[in-house]
Amino acid sequence: MTSSCSLTQSDKRKDTAETKIIYQQKSPQWVKNPVNFVDPLIGTEGVFDHRQAANVSPGVALPYGMVNFGPEHAYTEDLLAENKRSHRWVIEERKRMPVSAGGYNYAASRIKGFSLTRLSGTGCLGASGDIPFLPFNKDIKHSPDNDFLDAYYSASFSHENERAEPGYYQVKMGNGINVKLSATLRSGIAEFDFPTVEKAKLLIRSSYSQLGSGNAYTQVDQEKNEIHGYVTSGNFCGYLGEHNRRDYYTLHFVAKLDADIVSSGSWKDSQVYSDANNVSGGMGYGENGVPDLGKGSGMWVNLDLSRNKTVTMRVGISYVSLKNARENLKAEQAANSTFDDIRIKAQKAWNNALQKVKVESNDKRKLTTFYTALYHSQFHPNIFSDVNGEYYGFDKTVHRVKSPQQAQYANFSGWDVYRSQLQLVTLLDQKRAGDIAQSLFNQANQYNGIWDRWTHNSGATGVMNGDPATIAMANFAAFGAQDVNYHDIFASLKKAATEPTEFDLSSTGCPVFCRGQRPSLDQWLSLNYISDQSNSWEGASETLEQVSADFALGQLAKRLGHDEDYHSFTHRSGYWKNIFNPDATKEHGFIQGKNKDGSWKKDFDPANEGLFVEGSPTQYLWMIPFDGSGLMELLGGEQIMTERLDRLFRKPDQSWVLFRDSGNYADVSNQPSINSPWMYLFTGNAYKTQLTVRETLKQLWNDSPKGIPGQDDAGQMSSWYVFSSLGIYPLYPGRADLVLSSPVFSAAQIGNLTITTNSSSARDKYIKSLTINEIPTKKSWIDDSYINQPVHLDFTLSDKPNIEFGASKSDRPHSYSTSKVDD
Repeated sequence: MTSSCSLTQSDKRKDTAETKIIYQQKSPQWVKNPVNFVDPLIGTEGVFDHRQAANVSPGVALPYGMVNFGPEHAYTEDLLAENKRSHRWVIEERKRMPVSAGGYNYAASRIKGFSLTRLSGTGCLGASGDIPFLPFNKDIKHSPDNDFLDAYYSASFSHENERAEPGYYQVKMGNGINVKLSATLRSGIAEFDFPTVEKAKLLIRSSYSQLGSGNAYTQVDQEKNEIHGYVTSGNFCGYLGEHNRRDYYTLHFVAKLDADIVSSGSWKDSQVYSDANNVSGGMGYGENGVPDLGKGSGMWVNLDLSRNKTVTMRVGISYVSLKNARENLKAEQAANSTFDDIRIKAQKAWNNALQKVKVESNDKRKLTTFYTALYHSQFHPNIFSDVNGEYYGFDKTVHRVKSPQQAQYANFSGWDVYRSQLQLVTLLDQKRAGDIAQSLFNQANQYNGIWDRWTHNSGATGVMNGDPATIAMANFAAFGAQDVNYHDIFASLKKAATEPTEFDLSSTGCPVFCRGQRPSLDQWLSLNYISDQSNSWEGASETLEQVSADFALGQLAKRLGHDEDYHSFTHRSGYWKNIFNPDATKEHGFIQGKNKDGSWKKDFDPANEGLFVEGSPTQYLWMIPFDGSGLMELLGGEQIMTERLDRLFRKPDQSWVLFRDSGNYADVSNQPSINSPWMYLFTGNAYKTQLTVRETLKQLWNDSPKGIPGQDDAGQMSSWYVFSSLGIYPLYPGRADLVLSSPVFSAAQIGNLTITTNSSSARDKYIKSLTINEIPTKKSWIDDSYINQPVHLDFTLSDKPNIEFGASKSDRPHSYSTSKVDD
């Protein structure tokens, strides 16, 4: 007798094929309207205090839209008591400081206006937040510039009277005014429903960008019931140093009302002018990068509501001119369109964008967390060109988009998004990704060939470290971004990687805003590492960032047929070994900062988060995603590397530690640690990656306002969640190979990839077996063939680990050791 446990290989293949046929007959029941599972309030509340929020905003926008129309919250003394730095700046130094970088904070209780732009999920103190409008129904008693904590010129609100959906935001404020917002790509629409006709006003706080302004201008045209003007601003992260305390963009706006403007007034600094139709003046940026109370300008208009207590405002914006703002508004909002028309179109746009990732599930909470993450990952980079194709360039002149590029994009959070967000964007829309790639190339060409690492509107900020644009370009190429001249891009990036510029050799802006694309490139070429005495933000961090950039550039070179460059840059990617100190501590070797003379940086502490950029040596040790085997060899082998990873994620009592405990442990809420759960794959312990990724998804993410761990960083962390939930991750800089974990959905589809499982239970977190296009495999990674052809991953999951899956060296992800450049 032959039992079921002794099937032949032929029987097994037959059984697999029959199971496959049965599954194919049962088509997945894809979620039909994913927009219904998005909660924009997820991530708006701080995990520890209000300043620990993800800094996303429930403001209304279209995918990658120029306009993000939403509430700007005001500080209150009880909220300030939670954070010492905020309390000192606002209470003691009388500064104007945003409550959150996204303008919105779930813990806040007052609204000071509804602004037209914002950055989503960023750090620092914020930026943008341009042109807040505040519907108001009290007397003008004094200048809003002198209104401490915006206590008078604001309105209370509660979450019970608030509603947020993709493309729609509504709140009824404590003063009785009900506000509804929606948007198109370059325009917004608002309905302000006043409770009574008396004292109805609209304040236009033109100079009140989140971190100040160099200048602002507002004018009222009473005959046309129109307000127009501009704000000139910048100052992203300017409180950290002087370099960014400058103007580098101007936003023009035009707002049209369907109610009569009966009179208008203005204010500038401390003065109020009760009968005026224009005003100018900026807030400045303060001596320390945070604007001072008492500076600024704006206007108010008194409204006649005798015909209708609901006022509709349509507003267009442009970074080029008032004329273009008018054209954008006219093109995107038909004269006979209603608020609901625009709201419905916005919702459809989001539904179409979200449907590009299909999943099967009946778990509402899981779907809400997933689709909200997918939603947040599609705000940036955002459209920067107008409907006529014009945009303002880094060379301070107006340009026009040239075919085949369809739109210029801005706001590139390079250090963050190169890791997985841009790869997700490309999988969802290869044409849009091509336009983003061309946009970055345009910026570099307009900025003397320098690819800035954090671009904000039409300005280079230099924020963070490394050369993320190089990795981004290689990722675009690997993931199939269309209509991109990669040969010209490679030539530009190669020059930047081999010829030091004056900015590379300068300490201007350092450490946070080093202006060079390759800080201290001269050291890279001579010492083959970046030392502690360099124009960088921590030499060890810079070294690890640059090896990833060189690896990616080598991959791009190979893709383009430049074999010599491929060998050269791949060799350079091994320079990380030059700062590995096997005797960093008595017990272990670590990546360690090195002095220019070759000696090790003193006072080494593996847990010190001040020795690297936003991380400790313990956390940064694993930020070598393309050479895990090379790292394992230096650490002492599979067992030692596995044990060190175990200690990274668990305390001695075996309790998990994944989020902001100390520098001794992982912090998978921040970029330096997000690769680390996948590094088990190089040791052959794939089941430990599966367990750690699942635990991270479980502990750090949920469908509550605290449901995003730390800052979302322009959608980067949300993209990590999307990929990890699907059981795939783009680990390699410049390659489209994907490493694997256990999917959380019974079925999913993204691009050419179809992913199915036998179970979506939280209990079944381990991969028991896998077939790729019906062929059984134990590999814990897949190559990039899915970019151009359909690939089906069919997982069988279990509640028990399969230690054989991914264990063989031939089944582990490839490691591109410099000793095997030809592989």
